[in-house]
Amino acid sequence: MSEKPIILAELEQAQQKALALLAEIQDEEPLQAWKREYLGKASTVMSAFSSIGGQPKEFRPLVGQVANQVKQALEAALEQRARIVTEAALTRKIADERVDVTLPGRQPISGGLHPQTLVLRRIFAIFAEMGFQVYRSRDVESDEYNFELLNIPAHHPARDMWDTFHIDQPGVVLRTHTSPGQIRVMREQAPNPIRVILPGMCYRYEQISSRSEIQFNQVEVLAVGKNITFGDMKGTLNGFVRRLFNADVRTRLRPSYFPFTEPSAEMDVECFVCGGKGCSVCKGSGWLEIMGCGIVHPTVLKNGGYDPEVYSGFAAGMGPERISMLLHKIEDIRYFWGNDARFLEQF
Repeated sequence: MSEKPIILAELEQAQQKALALLAEIQDEEPLQAWKREYLGKASTVMSAFSSIGGQPKEFRPLVGQVANQVKQALEAALEQRARIVTEAALTRKIADERVDVTLPGRQPISGGLHPQTLVLRRIFAIFAEMGFQVYRSRDVESDEYNFELLNIPAHHPARDMWDTFHIDQPGVVLRTHTSPGQIRVMREQAPNPIRVILPGMCYRYEQISSRSEIQFNQVEVLAVGKNITFGDMKGTLNGFVRRLFNADVRTRLRPSYFPFTEPSAEMDVECFVCGGKGCSVCKGSGWLEIMGCGIVHPTVLKNGGYDPEVYSGFAAGMGPERISMLLHKIEDIRYFWGNDARFLEQF
């Protein structure tokens, strides 16, 4: 019979040495170093498993059995020592790291309303004083309400004015303006007089810049009744602007074109950022457009259920972001939706 393999003696010596060293370890880092040396791939125990194939046939089971026993003994001892080291470290931490209960606590950060919410509420309050009610309409609209019923048929070149987001379902779009709400509220209220504002988010696939975004708030103004004139519209909008800016600000109406109003105009306010001298926000003109407006087109009135021979009305659409830029002298419209706390906490 062959002599017992040397590896058996080496395993016994390695176990004795490993257990003796393990008993002296007090910290986590030496514990991990011990584990690498005595249970790692290059350790005596793991080498014994690799050498089984080269041992005499009659000793192979014995070498495997002893190597497994040593491995299990070392793992059990390591687990026990790890608990002791962890508990000792926790005890030292509790003793060394004391909480000073006399220090003042951290104040929780208070949230606030978004600057656009504040401006919208201000707009709502001003129009409420004039007898207008808030009417909510949907963000996802049909092509019929967004274009067709507003006197913008499919072949009309005016559709190029709106860079529209379409979805997979044919004939459904993200509304490009709040004007579709005009048809909805007229069909609900006809033939009664109407004085409403229609706030909401709009979406256009536009080039993002300091003055334009792909999503933005809009507030539509609509008044329908008998004998409503362009003068009524001008007086209402001028009164709104003066209350909004708390001053006798300069305004102007410029002739313009919209398919759903005739005649149409743009209302400008003198740029508050540069004081009318010209800057990047007003494109050097000294004026900033805040809304489009006009007398409701007879076709739109008819589509809404009103007889254009009897009823008339005016409509306007404004961008609250641009109004905020005027109120607070903000130079870039992208700040509103960038979610930068340094900007938002100023309001």
